[in-house]
Amino acid sequence: MPIYHAPLEDFRFLFHEYLDLEPCRDLPSMAEVTPELIDAVLEEGARLAEQVLQPLNAVGDREGCRWNDGAVTLPTGFQDAWNTYVAGGWPGLTTDPEFGGQGLPGFVGLAFSEMVNSANASFTAYPGLTHAAYEGIHQHGAPEQKQRFLPPMVEGRWCGTMNLTEPHCGTDLGMIRTRAERLDDGRYRISGTKIWITAGEHDLAENIIHLVLARTPDAPAGTRGISLFVVPKFHVDAEGGIGERNGVRCGAIEHKMGQAASATCEMVFDGAIGERIGEENRGLACMFTMMNAARLVTGIQGLGMAAVAHQNAAAFAAERLQGRALTGPRFPDRPADPILVHPDVRRMLLTSRALVEGCRALGLYTGVQLELEQSHADAGQRNRAGHWVALMTPIIKAFFTDVGTEVTNLGLQVHGGAGYVTDTGVEQFVRDVRITQIYEGTNGVQALDLVGRKLVANGGETLKSFFDHARTLLDATPETELAEFTDPFKSALERLQDTSAWIYQQMSRDPNEAGAASSDYLRMFALTALAFVWTGQAAIAWRKLEASQGRTAFYRAKLDTARFFMARILPDTLALDARIRAGAAPIMQPADDSL
Repeated sequence: MPIYHAPLEDFRFLFHEYLDLEPCRDLPSMAEVTPELIDAVLEEGARLAEQVLQPLNAVGDREGCRWNDGAVTLPTGFQDAWNTYVAGGWPGLTTDPEFGGQGLPGFVGLAFSEMVNSANASFTAYPGLTHAAYEGIHQHGAPEQKQRFLPPMVEGRWCGTMNLTEPHCGTDLGMIRTRAERLDDGRYRISGTKIWITAGEHDLAENIIHLVLARTPDAPAGTRGISLFVVPKFHVDAEGGIGERNGVRCGAIEHKMGQAASATCEMVFDGAIGERIGEENRGLACMFTMMNAARLVTGIQGLGMAAVAHQNAAAFAAERLQGRALTGPRFPDRPADPILVHPDVRRMLLTSRALVEGCRALGLYTGVQLELEQSHADAGQRNRAGHWVALMTPIIKAFFTDVGTEVTNLGLQVHGGAGYVTDTGVEQFVRDVRITQIYEGTNGVQALDLVGRKLVANGGETLKSFFDHARTLLDATPETELAEFTDPFKSALERLQDTSAWIYQQMSRDPNEAGAASSDYLRMFALTALAFVWTGQAAIAWRKLEASQGRTAFYRAKLDTARFFMARILPDTLALDARIRAGAAPIMQPADDSL
């Protein structure tokens, strides 16, 4: 069966040595946060992930969710795990203290999110969707709505969902047909069908708060005519008490490739009573509040599953005996050497480690910028941080989930035939992670967002934010001994600048050029961003070793992994640049019937 050990040593390195938390010190979320508190939270989160959630991962995959006449029952042990999760206060970790939350910074929540997703991605869907709904109400709800709905969600007594997709439309939300008719008391009667609604129905909580996109009768066509509504499973009175069942039910659940314990539901709204959140016809803008947060978390979900896959592959490679090292027996007293000695196995493991640890650092670095964007007193600082977050959101969602699929497949490959059968449990990682490249906006859509919007946003300031951070790092890394990291990073940075300018010029004459370049450009940008964080981590590790400041094996491993990334992964940007400059013609010229 699979193992999981939370990467606490790497988290400590990132939080206490790599990340610059000084600009956050005066933020409300940091008022009582100390290094000791961060460590304590992560250690408790690790215990929850390792001891409570991970043992249920295979159970959830084996049993799945059960639907019966609109009711959904989760697998054995999930209710007890939810009770433990709630008792630990985890639903309120980063939520507003005004509504019962602990108010810790979001970047601590991202680290916790990685651990629980590594342990059990299906389980994590339920608190994840609840937090997304919490964000929508918290940012756009009226004061009275916040007081009624948020405290029970923060406590974990109620859960939440997002209802966007309909049977006839997915990404193109301008086509939705769900209707909202205004009643005399100011509420609305919601009618329509939504599909693929994660955590739409289950037996964990007393109530489920659905956030639903719908149209009022005289709304403008397209995305300009969408409003957002809160529709509880059970009616909620003015004092927050639960009343009778509302007109919303689960018509069916999907039978899926993976994440079998995450209920993916068809939700039927049959005259359900709801309340509008935010302004009429501004629902899509409100929903993007949740979607952008969900995209970052989805990226972390991909990272979490990559991390656990790498752990299991490394452990297997150290134990599995097969053949002899090419240079002669490494362990002559054994019948064979462990497969860890073979160059191709080492390539797969180091690729996995470099991608996982690079993504972890980039995700937390972005989490710090998100905290600054949301809470810093200085408007200039908020704007600069906001540019970084806007730029990195599609990159983190798309690249991290691509990495999830790549690394889980590498983990299976390291296991060989033992990985393909269910006994080892690693094939579940491959199945579970695959959806992350699709939901919360497919990765192709993220790439189009990066090229079509972020490349030109705010007069180029959004794009410039990355290069500003990169130059600051390079200025702070003058040591000639670190040239093996700074030189390839500089080259990749220059290549990215040149390619960005080339794409901008081409797309002005033909929009297809942007579409043709988008996926390769996002990956090129992501690898350059990983070079940024690996250069920073390598510099710290080298300086610590020079100063003989303990943890020698850890710092040496950081340097070795950074070297591997620079030598064996970052050069992929050369090929990506060549593909981008090939232009749209090889893609668009072939006849439709030749595809």
